Order: sequence, then C-alpha cells, then structure tokens
Amino acid sequence: MANIKSAKKRAELAAVRTERNKAIKSKVKTAIKKVEAAISAADKTLAVANLKAAVVEISKAASKGIYHKNNAARKVSKLSKSVNNIQ
Repeated sequence: MANIKSAKKRAELAAVRTERNKAIKSKVKTAIKKVEAAISAADKTLAVANLKAAVVEISKAASKGIYHKNNAARKVSKLSKSVNNIQ
C-alpha cells in the first residue's frame, strides 16, 4: 500500500473507477445478450427494441472511454447486421 497521501488518493480513485467501469461493461454485456436471445428466438420486434437499448448502452460506454469508439462501432454493427438478417 502507498505511504504518500497523494498515492493513497490515486489508489482509491483507481478502485472507484474500476468498479464503475465494471458496472458499465456489465450493462453493455447484458444488453448484448438480450439482443442475441431475441435473435436466437427469431423475434424481430423484440430484437429491434433490445437493439435500440443496447446501442444506447454501448454509446454511453464509448463516450466515457470504457470502450474505444471503433470497438463500440463494431459491436453495434455486428448486432445490427444480425437483427437485419432475421426472417
């Protein structure tokens, strides 16, 4: 553990940020799983609704720097393509 006050503060802040980032990543993963579940059930209306919610979560994560913008774009593109391919 750090001895200097500023180092202690930095360690504490890092822990807080790590927890926040974990929570946001978890939200994104849950949203993606909901879309994939709707896709596997071939329910296009539910998939489209879940896709909109997932895109919002992914965009928020990208804007906060948790995901790189290209990573976020790739996730959205992959999900959109899957939803559009539902018959």
